[in-house]
Amino acid sequence: MSAHDDILEGRTSLGIELGSTRIKACLIGSDATEVLATGSFAWENRLERGLWTYALDEVWQGLRAAFADLIGDAEKRHGVRPDTFGAIGISAMMHGYLALDAAGDLLVPFRTWRNTNTGVAAAELTGLLGVNIPLRWSIAHLHQAVIDEEPHVPQLDFVTTLAGYVHWKLTGERVLGVGDASGMFPIDSATRDYDAEMLDAYSVLAADRLPSPLGELFPRVLPAGTSAGSLTAEGAALLDPTGVLRPGIPLCPPEGDAGTGMVATNSVAPRTGNVSAGTSIFAMVVLERPLTSVHHELDLVTTPAGDAVAMVHCNNGASELAAWAGLFTRFAAAAGQPVDDDAVFDALLREALDGEADAGGLLAYNHLAGEPIAGLDEGRPLFVRTPDSDFSLANFMRAQVYGVFGTLALGMQVLEAEGVELDRMFAHGGMFRTAGVAQRFLAGALDASVAVGALASEGGAWGIAVLASYLAHSDSADLGTYLEEQVFAAASLTTVSPDPADVAGFATYLTRYRAGLAIESAAVDSL
Repeated sequence: MSAHDDILEGRTSLGIELGSTRIKACLIGSDATEVLATGSFAWENRLERGLWTYALDEVWQGLRAAFADLIGDAEKRHGVRPDTFGAIGISAMMHGYLALDAAGDLLVPFRTWRNTNTGVAAAELTGLLGVNIPLRWSIAHLHQAVIDEEPHVPQLDFVTTLAGYVHWKLTGERVLGVGDASGMFPIDSATRDYDAEMLDAYSVLAADRLPSPLGELFPRVLPAGTSAGSLTAEGAALLDPTGVLRPGIPLCPPEGDAGTGMVATNSVAPRTGNVSAGTSIFAMVVLERPLTSVHHELDLVTTPAGDAVAMVHCNNGASELAAWAGLFTRFAAAAGQPVDDDAVFDALLREALDGEADAGGLLAYNHLAGEPIAGLDEGRPLFVRTPDSDFSLANFMRAQVYGVFGTLALGMQVLEAEGVELDRMFAHGGMFRTAGVAQRFLAGALDASVAVGALASEGGAWGIAVLASYLAHSDSADLGTYLEEQVFAAASLTTVSPDPADVAGFATYLTRYRAGLAIESAAVDSL
């Protein structure tokens, strides 16, 4: 069946993901492997009154722009403008705090995952529940508001994530995919729902301080493949003000970017994992068995099907690397030799291949925001060298790439100490587009083979489109089987094994990186 016919007859799936720097839309065909059209909108979070946020007006502006961009791309490629889809999926950055009243109005500005003001709440909840509750989890944000006796708390009617909010506005359904829900509150692996005993424990702790029980404030949890409502007329108008988009389209459960990353890299089975690098960087490893101890470096979340996952999440990813690339882009323009952003990024990454295995004694910290794994409440990007360091462009760029993986590697060492083993690790994100550079250095950092696949090039937007497509197949196959046999069966993967020199060099770098965290801490105190 042709792409034109798939679009014309609505045998497509639309995925939209609200990432930290771009809102991306991706349209796939009936076989789920071919990307038929894409659209995007660039945006940035901003710091307001000490908290990272996005304006909800910009959420809808961005969604409409990305959707319109996709529709235009479909018409340009295939000569037809879609007015319906077989299914739609919404994904977004996990965690954070969207608090609404009974009228559906926002009570306080959206607090994103990036905020680190929840330390008191997270520590109290970790002690109460016996599992690690990271600073960015929704329950930590909610409980911090309770502790601080914020005036909006008595008016709470609904607390959700960004994906859950958008899905609710499109469908009227207060639901959330289990993977995204696992970043709000711990999930019971047997029921694949919020842990009932932990809900009870929190109800005792927060007695008389919340207007409703926690289970009533949070969205209902759904596993992948479950119907999560359909597009209402009001929702269609929000997404497409032109009135062309038809209501009635089914939606899959809204998911977080961690879950869509797992889908986009076929990493939902035990002993598989993936690394996603963007504004943040995180690794997901699907577990064979429970961990033996509580570790502040690890989150326990789930796949979109509800299977247990250990997550190493770092607040800071490739943003500092991109900032340096932007500096070199401007230098080229100032020198009268302008080069586009992608070409500059490609050239700098390739230059890193000529650097020494330990980056020549150079050290780079990418901490724009606080980094709990490193024990930092705030971030101060730093580049440090000693007088005898080999300060070359190649070493500088290798240090910057190593810096993206530094905090992640600290967390992965905790998993290694737990005896967690991996059969395969996939990587996705913009920094892996330059073949053989970031992928090779990540393999050295993890001392494990790393695969990159063409299917993951559209990242989470493609992943949530695949989850939307799975709605029509969930009766006949579990999610892992569907991905393995129908989506990735013919996938082309490029796998890089760790170079022993890179492994040894990164280990030396990481020792220096760990010791240098004292410099970071001093910078936070002093600057």
